[in-house]
Amino acid sequence: MIRLVLAGLWVCILTAGTSYAVAYWKENGSLLPAKDEYLDGLQYQKTRALSVPMVENGNVQGYIVARFVYTVEGRTMHQLNVPPEPFVVDEAFRRIYADERLDFRKLARYDLSILTTAIKQRVNERMQAEIVQDVLVEDFNYVSKEEFQQKP
Repeated sequence: MIRLVLAGLWVCILTAGTSYAVAYWKENGSLLPAKDEYLDGLQYQKTRALSVPMVENGNVQGYIVARFVYTVEGRTMHQLNVPPEPFVVDEAFRRIYADERLDFRKLARYDLSILTTAIKQRVNERMQAEIVQDVLVEDFNYVSKEEFQQKP
């Protein structure tokens, strides 16, 4: 008889504990503390190095070698179907190649903030959302045609 009472008491305690755990889980979403799936904040993504030919008098005089870093919110980056890098590289190439104000012999006087702002705005227009938060310049150099063709 005592075994039967202890078994019944054990079943009652087990049922009450399980019911409490299920109610707590439904209320809070999990029995364990929530883990962030993605780190909040900005992610920095580097583009590949791009070489933009500088044409003068119908001939290639050299190349602008550039590399950019763009920032995207972490959650947004993981939700995108298409990464923004191809758009950033394409816009950078188009802007550098078509910019009449760019004197490749005197890069120190070139206003890079205009370039980076234009890249950011155009990429966000093409992606139809505010994806790219900022565009930074990691590398921006001119290499003459002769230097470019030399093998190290």
